[in-house]
Amino acid sequence: MGDMSNSDFYAKNQRNEDNHAAAFGCSVMELRSLMELRGTEAVVKLQEDYGGVEGLCKRLKTSPTEGLAGALPDLDKRKDIFGKNLIPPKKPKTFLQLVWEALQDVTLIILEIAALISLGLSFYHPPGESGGESCATAAGGVEDEGEADAGWIEGAAILLSVVCVVLVTAFNDWSKEKQFRGLQSRIEQEQKFQVVRGSQVIQLPVSDIVVGDIAQIKYGDLLPADGVLIQGNDLKIDESSLTGESDQVKKSADKDPMLLSGTHVMEGSGRMVVTAVGVNSQTGIIFTLLGAGVEEEEKKEKKGEAVEDGHQNTGKMQDGNMESNQIKVKKQDGAAAMEMQPLKSAEGGESDEKEKKKVSVPKKEKSVLQGKLTKLAVQIGKAGLLMSAITVIILVLYFAIDNFVIQKLTWMPECTPIYVQYFVKFFIIGVTVLVVAVPEGLPLAVTISLAYSVKKMMKDNNLVRHLDACETMGNATAICSDKTGTLTTNRMTVVQCYVGDVHYKEIPDPGVLPPKSLDLLINAISLNSAYTTKILPPDKEGGLPKQVGNKTECGLLGFVLDLKRDYQPIRNQIPEEKLYKVYTFNSVRKSMSTVIKLPDGSFRMYSKGASEIILKKCSHILNEVGEPRVFRPRDKDEMVKKVIEPMACDGLRTICVGYRDFSNNPEPAWDDENNILTDLTAICVVGIEDPVRPEVPDAIRKCQRAGITVRMVTGDNINTARAIAIKCGIIHPGEDFLCIDGKEFNRRIRNEKGEVEQERIDKVWPKLRVLARSSPTDKHTLVKGIIDSTMVDQRQVVAVTGDGTNDGPALKKADVGFAMGIAGTDVAKEASDIILTDDNFSSIVKAVMWGRNVYDSISKFLQFQLTVNVVAVIVAFTGACITQDSPLKAVQMLWVNLIMDTFASLALATEPPTESLLKRKPYGRNKPLISSTMTKNILGHAVYQLVIIFTLLFAGEKIFDIDSGRNAPLHAPPSEHYTIIFNTFVMMQLFNEINARKIHGERNVFDGIFRNPIFCSIVFGTFAVQIVIVQFGGKPFSCQPLDVEKWMWCVFLGLGELVWGQVIATIPNSRLRFLRRAGQLTQKDELPEEDVNEENEEIDHAERELRRGQILWFRGLNRIQTQIEVVNTFKSGTSFQGAGALRRQSSTTSQTQDVTNVSSPSHVSLSNALSSPTSTTAATAPPTTGQC
Repeated sequence: MGDMSNSDFYAKNQRNEDNHAAAFGCSVMELRSLMELRGTEAVVKLQEDYGGVEGLCKRLKTSPTEGLAGALPDLDKRKDIFGKNLIPPKKPKTFLQLVWEALQDVTLIILEIAALISLGLSFYHPPGESGGESCATAAGGVEDEGEADAGWIEGAAILLSVVCVVLVTAFNDWSKEKQFRGLQSRIEQEQKFQVVRGSQVIQLPVSDIVVGDIAQIKYGDLLPADGVLIQGNDLKIDESSLTGESDQVKKSADKDPMLLSGTHVMEGSGRMVVTAVGVNSQTGIIFTLLGAGVEEEEKKEKKGEAVEDGHQNTGKMQDGNMESNQIKVKKQDGAAAMEMQPLKSAEGGESDEKEKKKVSVPKKEKSVLQGKLTKLAVQIGKAGLLMSAITVIILVLYFAIDNFVIQKLTWMPECTPIYVQYFVKFFIIGVTVLVVAVPEGLPLAVTISLAYSVKKMMKDNNLVRHLDACETMGNATAICSDKTGTLTTNRMTVVQCYVGDVHYKEIPDPGVLPPKSLDLLINAISLNSAYTTKILPPDKEGGLPKQVGNKTECGLLGFVLDLKRDYQPIRNQIPEEKLYKVYTFNSVRKSMSTVIKLPDGSFRMYSKGASEIILKKCSHILNEVGEPRVFRPRDKDEMVKKVIEPMACDGLRTICVGYRDFSNNPEPAWDDENNILTDLTAICVVGIEDPVRPEVPDAIRKCQRAGITVRMVTGDNINTARAIAIKCGIIHPGEDFLCIDGKEFNRRIRNEKGEVEQERIDKVWPKLRVLARSSPTDKHTLVKGIIDSTMVDQRQVVAVTGDGTNDGPALKKADVGFAMGIAGTDVAKEASDIILTDDNFSSIVKAVMWGRNVYDSISKFLQFQLTVNVVAVIVAFTGACITQDSPLKAVQMLWVNLIMDTFASLALATEPPTESLLKRKPYGRNKPLISSTMTKNILGHAVYQLVIIFTLLFAGEKIFDIDSGRNAPLHAPPSEHYTIIFNTFVMMQLFNEINARKIHGERNVFDGIFRNPIFCSIVFGTFAVQIVIVQFGGKPFSCQPLDVEKWMWCVFLGLGELVWGQVIATIPNSRLRFLRRAGQLTQKDELPEEDVNEENEEIDHAERELRRGQILWFRGLNRIQTQIEVVNTFKSGTSFQGAGALRRQSSTTSQTQDVTNVSSPSHVSLSNALSSPTSTTAATAPPTTGQC
């Protein structure tokens, strides 16, 4: 791969080569080519060119045991020569690019065209001025001379407001991108790695690692750089992120020592010397190629070749804004693309979190809110388009019939420009209706509220990696939580032990124990645990000692210290390199063993693990004087009853420690684990306590009240798990619940063939509360089972917490995966959606609160927005049809739209969450986005506003005793009458914004209003600007200044909204059975394709409609092809069965094909296939087995 990489790297590195070949014994390029080798090839090359790993360390001027000295000049020099451990991020889009993207909005383009035509015509004066009088007019005469000059103002004002909309959108996208980059860098800084410097093991941020560092690697690490293994114990690596092979690769210093960045340590531990960092590491090289690919692709697009193939979006994905995809679709299809507009920012930045990945992860299905919003947006878009079309048609017909039929005027050539001007005016009115109908503020509201929540959630210890996870969390119905570290404090301490046939309820005095047993015990614990696990003195005086590394092992080491002994001297005597063989802990073994060579040449193996597992393998046990005695099966049963169960019922985790001696001739076959790990002698059983976190019971109570079921999934013994579950309040004695272990769980859910059956899972999960001794696959099966279950009317939304590498699959499968920030392995963080920076269960409750708050914020905004839209559209529509002129002018509409939408989305989307959010059940997927209460509010307020506006429109001049504004000529000056209508309309919206703060029919709409300063400032700000517009807006805004009395009336009519809101709140919902459907996700829309083909990207409803025709087209082609094939088969005289089989294969093919095409991730590849005849045949030809 190295030789393909960018040429400029070479140039840079080549310059460095010559100066520094002397400084270090090898250059970047040499190391890079070394890292491209695998297996024995690499070992040979290392031996021949470098003299093995030691030789390599010498050349890199580092010590395999002590690491680098850590002097700054040396580190800087290494960074200069070998590069830093950073992959430079892709350049963010510039503000101008974002402006250009915002301009692609179809509605805005239509407005711009309309404004330009209007501008052009206002400057065009027809030659025969005198002939103008005989031309037809609509509503009143043509303007007089003085007014003619003002004709350009409307066009200019529309253009100005378009500029405002574009700038706001672009700024919002820009700040969103900036926020995401900040988040990304925060996630990167969080990642630390253990490195040896100056013989001290320290934690370094990944970006500070340099070539020549000695890194300690252990189970669960994500390797931050390329390196060569110096010494390893039972090391297995998952290299699928680079190779795509899912098998774990065994690594050892003598067979395959090459470790690559971006791969995961699945088992074992070891030390490596870092040989390549940043852009020179394997991952870096791939990224560089990706980056280069994107730039070339962009160049191509500029040349106008418009590479319309969505698959080249790999690079774009990292950009955090997939909008380019949507723009491509817009080029193809105006109207349909317009409907898709609201999806724009809803899908904004999730993708750039994946920046660190090489392999794109299958995207989860669209979040509940997104699904509902998409559907709603499409519905509104269609309605708006229809209304605006009808408006224009009616205006044009009315004008034509009135002038040419009733008044029987003829169309004269010199009048054409005047007529055109009228038609343009009608067109602008139509577009205005459309603009008001489409809620542009919706994507803005979604983005703002998500971005705001994400920012605030950081303070609540939730680091959100995928935007929509935060909203999905609000709909969670089940949480599958780990026990250790999430529900408990993860500070393990040994509180009971069983040594020499005596069960001690507290830590005994070392003098009481048999000396032989004591020595064996101390050695077994000190040597048979990861050397990276330590107990350090407390940071603060009087604090608890600091536990570093695996917490269970820390508990055992603490036990050694409690027995007044020290583990460090024993470890110094037998350093890690001298350990003969290590069987590291993994989820299959559930135990760890270490073999050492004794001075007389024989071997001793120490083992520790879950008590029931180790005791099964014991044939002897040390008695009260420390001598082994026979340990029979019935002794085991007694031990379980007398010692292990009582410990477990106190909520203790039981660990057994044992050993076995081997002779050295013949040397045992160490790889034959089953024969090695048997016939042990038990030394002792300890009970380890992991206390429940004090805030957990309360948090779980809140979850249960909020309609969320908490389930505990743990690797612990069933009695321990049950005891902890009762302490946490997950189960209450006397309730009907299930506590089972992994074995029983599998027995219940699998059929005779050992396959998992959904019906069987459905019998288990509703009552299941505790799953003990579970394997990672059990966790995954349970999560998948709950998600796929159809027995409840709502699809369950499942959140999962996990910290270990083995939790990866379950975290990925869940709707929301929480990883632990402190105890979590990199693999778990990588698979998660939200990282809990304090590892605390109560932070999950905060996430639920924020999630529900996002959903409510969007609903509040919708309630407000739709009221504005309904009223504005009806007013513009009826006004235009009755008086040929919309009472609300295009510019005014845009002001209402821009301000009301943009600012209201800011004001309503930043409402802080309250505890009351946790008092209701989750909404679920099938509940409409617009509840019946909201529908009632929207229609109720719309009725009030329409009554007021139409009263003002048709009787306003009498009430206020002013000139009527109706039937004004084309460029007439603005009238007081229409200004009052506009002002009252805005005032009503302002007060309705306060009403919109509550969506569940609460009475007190002012509740907590001062907790949201943004809201207050926006309401006052809008009011101030409105005064300026009315008093000084003049011609551009079609406003005439009003006196104080008229202002008072406008405000008074606006205040009526608050009173009317109380009236509406009194009407019971049960009376309003109709209007329940808006924005509802029906079962049908729940994307059945998902189950068939989960790997493929999700598509949304609007796109789906674009695709349906294409699918039918493919299907038709397939059918025709099948028929041709059958005919050919008959012609060639082959047997009937052949044809039948062929037809069957082809039809199944056609089905899989449909699915593949439906879910293909690019918008464009399908249309591409349609346009070129060759690719059509390719797409429909029966695929080889490989493709299916």
